[in-house]
Amino acid sequence: MNSRILRTMEFEKILNKLSRHAATTLGKNRVEELSPSTQYTEVIELLKATDEAVKVQRLKGSAPFGGIRDISAAIHRSRIGGMLNIQELLDIANTIYGAGRLKKFIQRFHDEFSIPLLFFLVKQITDHKAVENAIKMCINEQAEMMDSASPELSRIRQQLKKGESSIREQLERMIRSQSVQKKLQDPIVTIRNDRYVLPVKQEYRSYFGGMTHDQSASGATLFIEPESIVNLNNKLRELKLKEEREIEKILRMLTEQVTEIHEELLVNIEQIAEIDFIFAKAGLANEMKATLPRLNDRGFMNLKKARHPLIPDEQIVPIDVKLGDQYDSIIITGPNTGGKTVSLKTIGLLHLMAMSGLFVPAEDHSQMCIFDGIYADIGDEQSIEQNLSTFSSHMTNIITILKEVTPKSLILLDELGAGTDPTEGSALAISIIEYIHQLGCRLVATTHYSELKAFAYDRKGVINASMEFDVKTLSPTYRLLVGVPGRSNAFAISERLGLPMPILKHAKGQVNEQDQQVENMIASLEENRISAENDRIVAEKLRKEVEQLQKKVKDQQLRFEEQREKMMEKAEEEAKEAVAKARKEADQIISDLRKLAMDEKTSIKEHKLIEAKRQLEQAEPQLTKNKPSKSVKKIKGVKKVNPGDEVYVASFAQKGYVVEEANAKEVVVQLGIMKMKVRKTELELVSRDEKQVKKQITSIKRSKDQQFKSELDLRGMNLEDSIMEVDRFLDEGILANVGQVYIIHGKGTGVLRTGIQEFLNKHKHVKQHRLGNMGEGGTGVTVAELK
Repeated sequence: MNSRILRTMEFEKILNKLSRHAATTLGKNRVEELSPSTQYTEVIELLKATDEAVKVQRLKGSAPFGGIRDISAAIHRSRIGGMLNIQELLDIANTIYGAGRLKKFIQRFHDEFSIPLLFFLVKQITDHKAVENAIKMCINEQAEMMDSASPELSRIRQQLKKGESSIREQLERMIRSQSVQKKLQDPIVTIRNDRYVLPVKQEYRSYFGGMTHDQSASGATLFIEPESIVNLNNKLRELKLKEEREIEKILRMLTEQVTEIHEELLVNIEQIAEIDFIFAKAGLANEMKATLPRLNDRGFMNLKKARHPLIPDEQIVPIDVKLGDQYDSIIITGPNTGGKTVSLKTIGLLHLMAMSGLFVPAEDHSQMCIFDGIYADIGDEQSIEQNLSTFSSHMTNIITILKEVTPKSLILLDELGAGTDPTEGSALAISIIEYIHQLGCRLVATTHYSELKAFAYDRKGVINASMEFDVKTLSPTYRLLVGVPGRSNAFAISERLGLPMPILKHAKGQVNEQDQQVENMIASLEENRISAENDRIVAEKLRKEVEQLQKKVKDQQLRFEEQREKMMEKAEEEAKEAVAKARKEADQIISDLRKLAMDEKTSIKEHKLIEAKRQLEQAEPQLTKNKPSKSVKKIKGVKKVNPGDEVYVASFAQKGYVVEEANAKEVVVQLGIMKMKVRKTELELVSRDEKQVKKQITSIKRSKDQQFKSELDLRGMNLEDSIMEVDRFLDEGILANVGQVYIIHGKGTGVLRTGIQEFLNKHKHVKQHRLGNMGEGGTGVTVAELK
């Protein structure tokens, strides 16, 4: 990509932002090498990698790059025979560790969510745990060689400690002496030139003998090594030399291990640099609230709410740009400082970002094209040294562009034809646009010439656009309006600023009628556009409200269906339990009858017993979800129903009974334990086969001799479940011909007792009810007398 376009679009500022998101020096170096690609497949892969990193950051946070350093220089030095120092070896060990941790992080994420491109990169990172351990066994995190690095180093350092201790003991004994203290500037032991010395007053120099290693700035203090410890200091110096040689030996041994794997280490840091670079792109996308663009190589772009990435969010006004479908060239007109140049730079810079594998600050699903070149002539390129005027500079640049462009290029021209006579400038601008249009390039150009408005209106494939200007506030709105040519607004602005009306009238008279008609037409278009825009905003608001209501209704319907299914499943389970209990009782009765027949030698026909048992088994209910029973015939088109009629309510997919007529259009229907108003048009009258009804009635008939417990214990249950249980219990009591039942609800807070008694007040089978007496459970029991 031409470096001039990168400079014009301020692409380096994007790279500076990107570099701040790189975690390592390796990643920052990779950012500096970034350049837009013109290869469609390559850009697709670059954006896929960025998208994977965005997914990782969204779900798991930033990738771990701690401890990783740029060790390439150290590796190259080891390869040519140089010895690495302690810090370089420690950096290598930490980088090996950091590479392993990064690899595990990516692999674990890939196991859960597919990120093939990042996974491919980390697969090439090799593990060198042995070298890492070897270094860390010798060097600690403070970049110090440890005593345990080798047995010889440990022995030497032990001797050093003993030697230093012996010297200090001798010197401290001297310091404690009163006669010696008078001769010292300070009663301390210090070090000069790696040898232990005493700070002696200048006049007592000869008293201690030995060697003078240093003196104070004033010369009043001499740092003397007493003669008595010279030999000890010499031995200490020899031990330190041995220590240095042993450390050097260890460093060479570790350097050799690094040299053996230098190629693998170079591959590792290359992959780490690429991964850090990819995650830096993800970080920049998060900072800019950028999105993944859709790419094509057909010259088509459709930017939605595109924002210039270098302008603060609170100042920028997003633009919508569509190019390459119905038209290939856009001519933008409008006043100065209206945002024309910013719009050009937004289009150019966002395409450079996309072609570099970066997300772009625009709405989702924005379409962008991979051009084989982007060219721009933006700004005043006047050069005093070259004696070029503004017009000459622009023309020189445009001529260079026209020599290099291809049909797959994007051209951005700012103030085309400016800097010369308006008549000649507008003619040149039209000719240049026509030439570029015939080449098949994509063009966005800005201009002040009104002649170009008419050209864009008449020429197929070219469209007008303008930067919106608010005449009331005398300020631009910075909105790009495609399809609407710009107005000069000179008369309107002058009038609002207070220019005398006679001057305005005279000025308007100087404008020919054709130009005035064009201005009036543009003004009318602008008014219609604003009206249509307001209507669109209202319609969009209504659409969103309708969508929210639809979603709310669907959610409520879904919750109702789930609740209904649960209630039906519970009812089926309870019915199955009741039938199972009845079947067990019936088996016992049949067994007793057979035994009685054998004992009394009476005759009971076996087939009748089998038939009775079969009818009992057929009485077991089956759950039919959202479907009426096959034995039920629904009579549609109900116009009149009577209380007691069985009906099917289509909206609830449930059967019930008509309680009463609410009005001419609605009736009250009993659905289970609920009563609700339903429109007659939603009802379907149910007619049952008489034999089927008879069969079902005989299957649930219950004799008085069957066992029925007259007590119902509800303690620990909630009110809703308790009412359903009481309703079932009262029905069984009626079938068993029981006159009185006991409902145990406990004392507690009284909520359960009150709710049950209110339910009993309305129940059709309850004659009256009361609280239990002293021997019946008191206020913890309600006694109900059945009709």
